[in-house]
Amino acid sequence: MKEENTENAYWKANLKIISWLMLAWFICSFGFGILFSEYMDLIKIKGFKLGFWFAQQGSIYCFVILVFIYIHLMNKLDDSFSKKEGDI
Repeated sequence: MKEENTENAYWKANLKIISWLMLAWFICSFGFGILFSEYMDLIKIKGFKLGFWFAQQGSIYCFVILVFIYIHLMNKLDDSFSKKEGDI
């Protein structure tokens, strides 16, 4: 029974991480690239409007960064749960 509670807590924490990262991905790709692009276009970087840059390049960079954040967070989560299992 204790192992089942540990598994449920692990997957609950995993889904929480995934949910937050998917929200960040939605904001970066759909929000900055489409919904808020008119406001973002007021800012220019090297002659390119920021909304256009996010739609073309920025969302890809954000995705790659989010992948590395996910790796880091999952390694921390795995470490914390493996220590708990070792204590049992």
